[in-house]
Amino acid sequence: MDSDQPLPREVKAVDTVTLLGLEERAGELALNQRLDPAWVRARAAPDGTHYLWPALWHSLSHRPDLPRQLRCELLLALHTGEHVTSLLDMLPEDFTPLARVTSREEGLRASGLLNRVPSVREWQLREDEASSGSL
Repeated sequence: MDSDQPLPREVKAVDTVTLLGLEERAGELALNQRLDPAWVRARAAPDGTHYLWPALWHSLSHRPDLPRQLRCELLLALHTGEHVTSLLDMLPEDFTPLARVTSREEGLRASGLLNRVPSVREWQLREDEASSGSL
């Protein structure tokens, strides 16, 4: 893959089953940015739509056997109705076949959320504080 290759300029929309598969694959490959699939399974909206934006190309210099990955920003819909952000590394061949966002309105709505919602870490800290405060 050419090192000057531009990032894909498309937003992907995935369901929860697909997202879990991508997180599991990232774990199997030991990619750096991923969520624990058990965490996603417990918190993601079962019928939710989640969005992926390519952010940068990422390589693991200590693992030359592994091709370059796309590091994507992830907008994750939670079963509570909230959204959180995270990062997900994936191989380009796993990204390419995913369904594209086809409506400009959907892309703008998701993009607006991406810029306003907490990260998984921030959300989890808030949840932990709320839990310990109610004891």
